[in-house]
Amino acid sequence: MSDVQRPPPRLPWDPPDNFKKRVPDGDNRERLVCDDCQFILYQNPKIVAGSVVTWEDRILLARRAIEPRKGYWTVPAGFLEEKETVEDGAAREALEEARADIEVGGLLGVYSVPRISQVQMVFRARLRSPEVGAGEESLEVRLALWDEIPWRELAFPSVVSALRRFHAVRDLADFAPEVTTLSGWAEPSSL
Repeated sequence: MSDVQRPPPRLPWDPPDNFKKRVPDGDNRERLVCDDCQFILYQNPKIVAGSVVTWEDRILLARRAIEPRKGYWTVPAGFLEEKETVEDGAAREALEEARADIEVGGLLGVYSVPRISQVQMVFRARLRSPEVGAGEESLEVRLALWDEIPWRELAFPSVVSALRRFHAVRDLADFAPEVTTLSGWAEPSSL
């Protein structure tokens, strides 16, 4: 056995050795910059696309089978893929998580979550048919009436906000999206 210390293994998201953190010319923030070619590696927030999906007067909910918040309820949502529109991402997530074929409607809200570097965009949507089922990322799905929503078992503050916004505009054909910053979990007690 050798006493030589080996460096920790390189992780896929680790920058190459020739990238250093510094403030590039013309910028005001520290970035990863290549020492060889001056390429700037911007690390920007992730975009989440989701939807509050309905069938008649019921709302589609999925119980998460994965972390974070495994076992808690959510609306279909997930990270946007490259070269995908937010509407297409919302539809894909509904299909993956709840085997739901949806028609995406108006934007309900844009929720900035700076503590985890995310921007979450949630749409109003409707099922094309009531056939739904748990996808790989869900333990179960259900179509719930408003009074049946398990408020204390919802996974994320953005889910609570999106459901509240949906309820406020559910009978409106035209509405402005809610745009807000979510800083942390607020107990959904007054629903």
